[in-house]
Amino acid sequence: MEFNFKGQTAVVTGGTRGIGRGVSEALLKAGAKVVATYQSNDKAAKEFAESRKEYSKCLDLRSFDVTKYTQVEDFYRYIEETYGEFQILVHCSGIRIDSIVGMMQESDWRKVIDTNLTGTFNTCKFAVQNMMRKKYGRIIIITSPIGKFGFLGQSNYAASKAGQVAFMKSLSKEVASRKITVNCVSPGFIDTDFIGDLSKEQKQAYLDMVPLRRFGSPEDVANAVLFIASTEASYITGSSVEVTGGL
Repeated sequence: MEFNFKGQTAVVTGGTRGIGRGVSEALLKAGAKVVATYQSNDKAAKEFAESRKEYSKCLDLRSFDVTKYTQVEDFYRYIEETYGEFQILVHCSGIRIDSIVGMMQESDWRKVIDTNLTGTFNTCKFAVQNMMRKKYGRIIIITSPIGKFGFLGQSNYAASKAGQVAFMKSLSKEVASRKITVNCVSPGFIDTDFIGDLSKEQKQAYLDMVPLRRFGSPEDVANAVLFIASTEASYITGSSVEVTGGL
């Protein structure tokens, strides 16, 4: 299936690195205008833009902190002033700070919850307000199966990801009458810098858990996102699609 997103505008938070970059690239190739956001890594954002000069007229990079309500509000004010409306939100922003509960710093708990869960609320709230006016929208939240399985040393991350799924299910019911769908895509072990800090032994242990015997690619995730973001997926909402290689 080939997707055509010409005439549509997509917001991709965390859209300049890793999975988010893969999603941004896929949407650009499919004809969408993409507003890719990031928090502070100007170098990665510049490298992304430089590597995709052919899409320079369709790619807009914006920097803000998803945990800061007023910064998110300002960003959406910019979207309305510049684009008027947008049709797709893919929320990829997220962090991981691992530690067992007994040794975890309170600041690390709060930072992960604030970024992964509060950031989801902030980003989706203003997206819904824009989409409801036109009675159309696709909201896709990138979550993780760790929210279902739980992993040693990742209680904060697991809690935030389980929370995203519950948030999605509630939001999908609130906006369904306005023809807005809300879903999660739940990637497993994806070959990005998100797992780059793991030891060789830990990576092998994770790989042994995957029946397909390989880590996924950002493109694998992006392909699922493209379908859910398309008009063909109009009857899919309140769902979490796993892209895990059978994890």
